[in-house]
Amino acid sequence: MNIMKNKQVLRRLVRYAVPHRKSFALAFCLLLVATTADLLGPMLIKVFIDTYLTERYFPVEPLLLLGVGYISLNMIKVVIQYFQQLKFQGIALNIIQQIRIDVFSHVHKLGLRYFDRTPTGSLVSRITNDTEAIKEMFVEVIAVFIQNGVFLIGIFIAMFILDMKLALYCLALLPFIFVLMKTYQHFSGIYYTQLREKLSQLNAKIHESLQGMGIVQVFRQEKRLRREFGDINESHYQAGVRNLKLDGLLLRPAVDVLYVLAIIGVLSYFGISVLDSPVEVGVLYAFVNYLERFFQPVNEMMQRLSMYQQAMVASKRVFELMNEGEKAPSFMKDSQATIKRGMIEFRGVTFSYDGKTNVLSNISFLIKEGQTVALVGHTGSGKSSIINLLLGFYTPKQGEILIDGQPLQTYSEEEIRRRIGLVLQDSFIFADTVKANISLHDPLILEEDVREALRFVQATPFIEDLPKSYNEVLVERGATLSSGQRQLLSFARTMVRKPKILVLDEATAHIDTETEDAIQAVLAKMKRNRTTVAIAHRLSTIQHADAILVLHKGEIVERGTHAELLEKQGLYYSMYRLQNHQGKAGGEI
Repeated sequence: MNIMKNKQVLRRLVRYAVPHRKSFALAFCLLLVATTADLLGPMLIKVFIDTYLTERYFPVEPLLLLGVGYISLNMIKVVIQYFQQLKFQGIALNIIQQIRIDVFSHVHKLGLRYFDRTPTGSLVSRITNDTEAIKEMFVEVIAVFIQNGVFLIGIFIAMFILDMKLALYCLALLPFIFVLMKTYQHFSGIYYTQLREKLSQLNAKIHESLQGMGIVQVFRQEKRLRREFGDINESHYQAGVRNLKLDGLLLRPAVDVLYVLAIIGVLSYFGISVLDSPVEVGVLYAFVNYLERFFQPVNEMMQRLSMYQQAMVASKRVFELMNEGEKAPSFMKDSQATIKRGMIEFRGVTFSYDGKTNVLSNISFLIKEGQTVALVGHTGSGKSSIINLLLGFYTPKQGEILIDGQPLQTYSEEEIRRRIGLVLQDSFIFADTVKANISLHDPLILEEDVREALRFVQATPFIEDLPKSYNEVLVERGATLSSGQRQLLSFARTMVRKPKILVLDEATAHIDTETEDAIQAVLAKMKRNRTTVAIAHRLSTIQHADAILVLHKGEIVERGTHAELLEKQGLYYSMYRLQNHQGKAGGEI
């Protein structure tokens, strides 16, 4: 990451701190008080040594005042530092909380194209691990840098008060420290970028293996995945080792060498000066004490450079995600247009996921109000792509999609989501109650609406058999339910919103024949007075559709009713015969 990018990242991080500027000002004032108290301590000891230690008679009152003053300064420093650190870290936690909310919210606004090409584990790593690294920078690095920066300025002021020539000598150390920091920053930036990338790959591999655990075990892929995970883990380890070597060379050891050289220089200076004039022991003590205190914050800042570099790399990755321009297709926010009839029309629609290969070519059809139209075709023919475009997840490359005669994008997103109900073949169940899985915490959906929707799809019997009925907390992805039960919940989730258009994306693909027969009546009720678009595996389930569109390689090659298509003896006829030969239960295409 070059210097310009570092500056851009820093400016963006600073913008998050702007709303907390008053709290920062208070914390900074507390820091000044604590630093002043800390720096006055050696001055009092210097006064004690040079004024009273050489005397045979110790005046009680001045010594008592010095002692009380020294103890008071240390107590003030401890108390103020506590509140100052509390304030700084409170600000840091508020900032990182806002960053996490912003990146999480931004991810939900991204278009599906982005998720098509980005591993889920990589996104999880950015939202969790990378933001955690940024938190460490705000909690540890910034507070320490500000505190120690102020402390160093105070030390130099005290040094100039004691001895200007020696203070100028100590200023000569700053360029060496600066070069050391820049060298460390350059190399650690490279190594930490590698480390973060490998950590992201580890998360992606873990997520992939956990999501596909059933397939992994059935096909005995444990050894292969362990080997692949081990390779990535080894790369992560090697990147970590390079960081450790760099830290071991340029952090504490290099600073310690500078400290030793500085002490030698100071003692040599006093040794030469004593030939011309006597040196006050208190001044020597105070100067050595300040010099030691000078390198203490330098050491702390060098140690925090490691966290700083991790945070800068992590910030870059987080802000790259937040800068991602692959937004979901936009709708008219303030549109008053409403879907009343549910008439759907595709006019010459061509679409490509990658911008190169068309998955749909010149698709045109009209679905009138209340009609049921089925989409059939072999895998990859473009059925699901039509559904994705209808729901506004993607924008066509060419052509236009209209609902009730108006372009899709002229409606508000709220209207599209409310009036178009979707049921997928894979029903996603949240780790929440049955009631919450249906209403999705929509305040406009009452408990009675939920119960009515479940009765409508004939899911009430198995729901009421659960220990807590409608308040039963389901596990992630509904693993304790059968595929048929999960699908019924998905039906209820859609029907509770009373959509005008119903989209069934192979909604019965994972349901056994007996269960399917039981819910066909439910589907018939769901379709009543609604425009319905259905993708079907089993051709027996769409025989009563008003029209069937047969897709092949992204084009509509046949259209008509079930009887008309059989009479043509084309692709639909071949698929229908193939399924019938596979048995009355029906096969899949």
